[in-house]
Amino acid sequence: MTEKKEKIKLYVCGTPIGNLEDITLRTLRILKEADFIACEDTRVTKKLLNHFEIQKELLSYHEHNKEEAGARIIHRLKEGEKCALVSDAGMPGVNDPGTDLINLCLKEEIGYTVLPGPSAFLTALIFSGMNNEKFTYAGFFPRENSGKKEVKKNLDKEDGTLIYYESPHRIQKTTEFLAENFPDRKIALVREISKIYEEMISGTAAEVKEKIKDRVLKGEFVIIVEGKGESPEEGFSEEDLETLFNTLLEDGLTKKEAMKKMAEISGHSKNDIYQKFMIK
Repeated sequence: MTEKKEKIKLYVCGTPIGNLEDITLRTLRILKEADFIACEDTRVTKKLLNHFEIQKELLSYHEHNKEEAGARIIHRLKEGEKCALVSDAGMPGVNDPGTDLINLCLKEEIGYTVLPGPSAFLTALIFSGMNNEKFTYAGFFPRENSGKKEVKKNLDKEDGTLIYYESPHRIQKTTEFLAENFPDRKIALVREISKIYEEMISGTAAEVKEKIKDRVLKGEFVIIVEGKGESPEEGFSEEDLETLFNTLLEDGLTKKEAMKKMAEISGHSKNDIYQKFMIK
């Protein structure tokens, strides 16, 4: 499918979060075809372009100059030029001013499109193996006590998985906070996604705290935190679940249908049910 070239002026392009081979063929084509590229850090984007032998004008667009730079970009788009918007890594608009530029395009009725691409928090969520049927991306883990109180409130009530970004020099303190308040809650620390030293450290918050306490950790982190879940109804032991599973199969349900029904009846999460009964 080709783009409607006469209408689209801004292309929002996801770029690799680690391995440069993660870039899409479509994104490479757009980077070559665009009149200019708007980026967070020209030095970072230059490395990406050099790797793929692309020469293009770079325009700095970041949180601290977004009003002035945004106005310049919009002017050029109105003049008929095409712009590729990239971030240093991942999808523009996540923790950067990409959304501001999109809203300017909406206001000025300038055509734009978003090219699917790498996303650190979504990759980490799938990597963790935790429930991905319901999840919330909550941005960077807060530093202030007021923000941490809000996190505690969310973790106390949220059934779905919660996802945070964290820097390497704060990961120890953040893990200690989770271990202190939710010691038995499953968490996963995912770092260096798609890079040589890619790693996931998982377990209960208390276990993960012990695993990393003597380590010097590098790289940006994604923290995946299990939701509080629903309290299983009383009476549904492992034996009861086994009996229910066999009964549902005898009633003509497929394994997948039976496991879904079991989650509804017992109150156990679908993820837990699947892990226990998928291989049966």
